[in-house]
Amino acid sequence: MASSRRRNGGKSTHTGPARLFVLDTNVLLHDPMSLFRFEEHDIFLPMIVLEELDAHKKGMTEVARNGRQTSRTLDALVAQQGGDMTKGLKLSATGHQSARGLLFFQTEPLDNALPSSLPQGKADNQILGVVHALREHHPQREVILVSKDINMRVKARALGLNAEDYQNDKTLDDGELLYAGALALPQDFWTRQSKTIESWQSGSHTFYRVSGPAVGQFYINQFVYFEAPGEPSLYARVTEIRDKTAVLKTLKDFTHLKNAVWGVTSRNREQNFALNLLMDPEIDFVTLAGTAGTGKTLMALASGLTQVLDDRRYTEIIMTRATVSVGEDIGFLPGTEEEKMGPWMGALDDNLEFLAKGDGGNAGEWGRAATNELIRSRIKVKSMNFMRGRTFMNKYVIIDEAQNLTPKQMKTLITRAGPGTKIICMGNLAQIDTPYLTEGSSGLTFAVDRFKGWPHGGHITLARGERSRLADFASEVL
Repeated sequence: MASSRRRNGGKSTHTGPARLFVLDTNVLLHDPMSLFRFEEHDIFLPMIVLEELDAHKKGMTEVARNGRQTSRTLDALVAQQGGDMTKGLKLSATGHQSARGLLFFQTEPLDNALPSSLPQGKADNQILGVVHALREHHPQREVILVSKDINMRVKARALGLNAEDYQNDKTLDDGELLYAGALALPQDFWTRQSKTIESWQSGSHTFYRVSGPAVGQFYINQFVYFEAPGEPSLYARVTEIRDKTAVLKTLKDFTHLKNAVWGVTSRNREQNFALNLLMDPEIDFVTLAGTAGTGKTLMALASGLTQVLDDRRYTEIIMTRATVSVGEDIGFLPGTEEEKMGPWMGALDDNLEFLAKGDGGNAGEWGRAATNELIRSRIKVKSMNFMRGRTFMNKYVIIDEAQNLTPKQMKTLITRAGPGTKIICMGNLAQIDTPYLTEGSSGLTFAVDRFKGWPHGGHITLARGERSRLADFASEVL
């Protein structure tokens, strides 16, 4: 991914001496493969970084696992080449051909002239001292510190040292570039392309085969819409792209009560798009992004209950979420796995209460209680900590708060899917609580970008809140 100046490796056509990147410990703990993502440039690891790696290797956390993987990688590089480590180790020796640079370890004390006001015993300051000394020893080379720690980068720049964030983990440089899943057709869509449109009916759906300049922007399972005063509106999904033509399939209208999903109807265009994805048995993976109150959890649960209890398409709903606190941690939680997850599942309880009321109708107190019990018997709440090694067959899996997952965690969860399973990932990229994750590097962004255009996956960004006028106003002004 280090193919442009925005990435740490810089341009692959770089003509001067190879840059020397000094990696902070948090980069290696964040991405163990970061060693191989700097193209033709060299990497330097200070001794204090190896010390910090050693201190983080114990435990079952993601950070500890990454620390152990980094240590194994370093061991493999040293074991394969050995010899005089002062000359550097070839990073391509373990099969990573894109890494054409050398890895240098700190093999001797490096004198530095940092201000005496910086405590010399602190690890961050020792790394800064190494960067300063390397710049003095290699005046002809560009020496750059790479760190995920903002304060570390600020201190480095204050001392006149080059410092960068680690960019290679970012799927997108700007969250605004994220695939939205829907595209407004140009106002002259019918007039410019009227000569090249074929249409036919199949069941309750109308299909259009279109060609023209707009087709170049289409992806499979992308929603397209045309709205103009005085002209017929079109709401459709792209089902086929071949050469310069595309096939559009009109949608089921979930705004009407007759098409309600467990009593829930769509209130806006994007919600209608989302329900078309959630209710389609041919779609195995759905991602929903949007701010608070856009209906992500409610629609996912309503669709799941309909397909589990009414259609018998799936056997049960599995619900999980990233357990990242918004404020202070309240300590250990008692009970079974499901009971421990209870406090994290307030959104589930709120939405189930709404859905149970809607379905109970005039059944009375006993009827509503029976409905509620039936609903809860088909929903299992699971912790993400115990997902590794599992396989879900014929399950409807909901992953909430997916913006707090790393790409690696997202891969672990999605690869749990067995035959007949559907996975729904939901999240709000404006509410990331995990350290070192940004809109560009979140697992949700990663999944949306990688599954874009896959025939059995779909994404929609929900734009309008439907919770209350208070919640909508607060989202805008706070």
